[in-house]
Amino acid sequence: MSTTNLYRVPKLEPAGTAIVPPPRRSFASRVAGRLGGTAMYVFIMLVAAFWLLPTLSLFVESLRGPTDNATTGWWTVFTNPGELTIENYQHLLANSEVTGSLWNTVLITVPATLLVVALGALAAYALAWIEFPGRDWLFILLIALIVVPVQIAIIPDAKIFRALNIYGNIPAVVAFHVAFGLPFAIFLLRNFFIGIPRDLLEAARMDGGTELTIFRRVVLPIGWPAIASLAIYQFMWVWNDLLVALVFAVPPHEPITYALSEQMRTFSTNIDVIGPGAFLSMVVPLAVFFALQRYFVRGVLAGAVK
Repeated sequence: MSTTNLYRVPKLEPAGTAIVPPPRRSFASRVAGRLGGTAMYVFIMLVAAFWLLPTLSLFVESLRGPTDNATTGWWTVFTNPGELTIENYQHLLANSEVTGSLWNTVLITVPATLLVVALGALAAYALAWIEFPGRDWLFILLIALIVVPVQIAIIPDAKIFRALNIYGNIPAVVAFHVAFGLPFAIFLLRNFFIGIPRDLLEAARMDGGTELTIFRRVVLPIGWPAIASLAIYQFMWVWNDLLVALVFAVPPHEPITYALSEQMRTFSTNIDVIGPGAFLSMVVPLAVFFALQRYFVRGVLAGAVK
């Protein structure tokens, strides 16, 4: 009696020759793919233009006379370019209060940035590569200080500055910015410095280099992108700060943000002062950012690839 084989033997194929269909794309991925290219770029440009529209309007208002600003809208300049003038900027630069506040802003921002970068880099190197008791606990304390709000320290620092007889002066504003900028600076630079290969530092130590020499000739050249990024962050924060200036800066030591805030009380009648002042206060931060832009990009991407 014959038996029938009820099981079919599968056809064998050499490994790697089977045709695998592409994975099924989801609806969201298909929509994202169709939105890519020129259409997406056009959409992004439109959103950017809409976002910058208030800034553009303020800039146009700064180039128009007080009478034109009071009677017509800023968009009329496109049909009547003769409204544009630089008299507002000439009058603003002739105002000693505004020019003095700009100079005060420089005297506050530059020391606060340099001190935070210098002290932060030294402390970050110590926390990253120098062994000493309590190093880890000190680093945890610094992380905790990052989340402390500025408002909490205003009253205690005001009392301290009054006791030191510097309240209302530029050193008080600089000291406050340095105190609140150091925790983040140390945290940022320490995490960057700790990624430096240990062999480089050990080789420098074997050649007789001191810790200061290693920091200056090995760590600083490698860590320059992160240091530049920190300098940009600190400079922008201090230059555009208003809260600390309102509390600790007393005329004639006020920065430009304080001077502009005083003009905002009568915005409708002082637009010819606020517009030029706002754009003059934007020139220096933009110049600093574009001057250090390449280092800023390197610092941002440095932690992404090891």
